Amino acid sequence: MSADIRKIAVWVEETHQEIGKVISPATRKAVAVAVIANPFAGRYVEDLTPLMDIGAELGGLLGDKCVAALGISSDQAESYGKAVMVGENGELEHAAAILHPKLGAPLRKAVEKGAALVPSSKKMGGPGQVLDVPLGHKEAAYVRSHFDGIEVRLNDSPRANELMVAVAVTDSGRPLPRVGGLTHGAAEGIDGLR
Repeated sequence: MSADIRKIAVWVEETHQEIGKVISPATRKAVAVAVIANPFAGRYVEDLTPLMDIGAELGGLLGDKCVAALGISSDQAESYGKAVMVGENGELEHAAAILHPKLGAPLRKAVEKGAALVPSSKKMGGPGQVLDVPLGHKEAAYVRSHFDGIEVRLNDSPRANELMVAVAVTDSGRPLPRVGGLTHGAAEGIDGLR
């Protein structure tokens, strides 16, 4: 692996009750975060291909960790998302290089298929700052019950010369969804929308 990884953190959030109602089965979200050295911190570099390659490596690694943390098979994943926080000596384009050209294909392999675009966010930040990872249904963007997100925060990351890369996967939508629209069971996953 070409990524210089300082740490990886993985956790699962389960919601068992919402506004006095029992959620059965509980809705579950997993998030895996890698804190890596930013090879281009503090300097302008025209060719960001090394970061794109790191994105490909991390998409599979972090996606697999999420699926394993949920204890599901890859085809049981229902939604996904990705995000990067760039330390102060980097630039937002470093996050874009990791997220957009190559991270998606290995993540889709980890969750089996994934016709829909992977929701993403990027921001500048420092240690202890919250990074929001948006979530959307992996096969059909119009499945409203899966419009969601999860926060990640590490007390020591990202440092000035680091990138904090997060991937999230769920085995369900939001608790108690009731805003209508296409359902998970009716999604076809052919065009990424429906």
